Amino acid sequence: MKKLTKISLGISLASCIALPTASFADISLTKLSTYAEECNEGKSCAEISAFSASSNRIYTTNAEENQLRILDVAANGSLAEFSFIDLSGYGGGPNSVATHGNYIAVAIQAKTKTDIGSVVIFDLDGNFQREIFAGALPDMVTFTPNGEYLLVANEGEPNDDYTVDPEGSVTVISSGNSDVSNWTVTHATFTNFNDAELKDVRIFGPGASVAQDLEPEYIAVSADSKTAWISLQENNALAKLDIASATITDVFGLGYKKHQQKRNAFDASNKDDAINIKTWPTKGMYQPDAIAMYQRGNSTFILSANEGDSRDYDGFSEEVRVKDLTLDSETFPDAESLQESTELGRLKTTTATGDIDNDGDHDEIYSYGARSFSIWNANGKRVYDSGSDFERFLAEYADQDETKEPWVENRSDDKGPEPESIITGELSGETYAFIGLERANGIFVYNISNPNRPTPAGFINIESEGEIGPEGLTFIKKTESTGWLVVTSEISNTVSIYEVSI
Repeated sequence: MKKLTKISLGISLASCIALPTASFADISLTKLSTYAEECNEGKSCAEISAFSASSNRIYTTNAEENQLRILDVAANGSLAEFSFIDLSGYGGGPNSVATHGNYIAVAIQAKTKTDIGSVVIFDLDGNFQREIFAGALPDMVTFTPNGEYLLVANEGEPNDDYTVDPEGSVTVISSGNSDVSNWTVTHATFTNFNDAELKDVRIFGPGASVAQDLEPEYIAVSADSKTAWISLQENNALAKLDIASATITDVFGLGYKKHQQKRNAFDASNKDDAINIKTWPTKGMYQPDAIAMYQRGNSTFILSANEGDSRDYDGFSEEVRVKDLTLDSETFPDAESLQESTELGRLKTTTATGDIDNDGDHDEIYSYGARSFSIWNANGKRVYDSGSDFERFLAEYADQDETKEPWVENRSDDKGPEPESIITGELSGETYAFIGLERANGIFVYNISNPNRPTPAGFINIESEGEIGPEGLTFIKKTESTGWLVVTSEISNTVSIYEVSI
């Protein structure tokens, strides 16, 4: 494949390879700085970051030490520690952070994750202002663009024995851009959907109501601050929230990706000693983790990083490999060869979905995540998916960079590159998506100005920079043609800033 633009990473160069029928824009990325947390090996001391333009600081969650790190950002992009906030008095650890105006909001789960968690408000120097109780396992927090509301996605995961399963919810905090003491709280629940027919929405927890089974993961807010969308990862769905009334108005099933189609091919085995991207008789569950919103004209679009996730608890697990399924002999006459470890046998699948006629064997095979990013309209209809682009690119990239080779094979039977984080940024009038790959330790850049025909614009190999496990991305607009991309990586426990320019 033809080599195109090289992307400058300051210390090293990462070559970009053209994806099928696509070309790269002339984007330059220069690494400005990195802050590394001191952390025990294998622990997560840096996960999600938020930037405040008012203070010129980055605020980073440290779940392992139950702290919030505060970093000063210099004009040249260098990072230095200002202080940290001890969060141990508020709960079991932070999951998310957001900033607006003079306030920082930190989502903190309870010490027992099925209990009610909270959002703790601080000023920009880290001084406590107020604690607001949310729902069980507050997993993501964000302000609306106008700052009038603070939204919290309460995931409501069950305990390990699956004997306690809290309801998922979204906490809507009305600030009115007033003093924090005047903020009011409403909880948007899913109880109105308990008797609803929800097409393509996975409801499968043992004994769970719809409200218990739905697990809010991430929130994206419309430009006018009136509507929010919530990813329901395990449920393969999106919810829609009317913010002012704190009402969940819709739950959209996202459907399934047809891996029988060439554009949706993937590598299914980690035991074939090869990169074997091909079609399979499986359906991919999109199961987005992070989502983001952007506006084109009068239309709103939702971006999703289709990571995938299973329920795998001591008291209940849906996770199994294809080789351990009993496959319907009529649908899968080649089941014996298909279930070989070098074919589809190693792929992780689910026992909760696929037995269509309830006769004890599986008529369909499902995989976790779509190994891609997608664009959806405001009502949950897919308008674009990147297909097999990520894996095809990484397979080619591995031929040039040996650090990518172990990933390509070792993660094939799981969820592939695991696109987890996604944000947008505008440069020279064009809109770009930045998609972080948790397992491949890289970030794809796409021009999404035309939501129906996005084009790849680049790839950052952050592993070559010593960064592992990009969990959080933040884009900071600097000038018309430049911005800063903040990358927070939970395995290397680093916060880095890249300058992005056209």
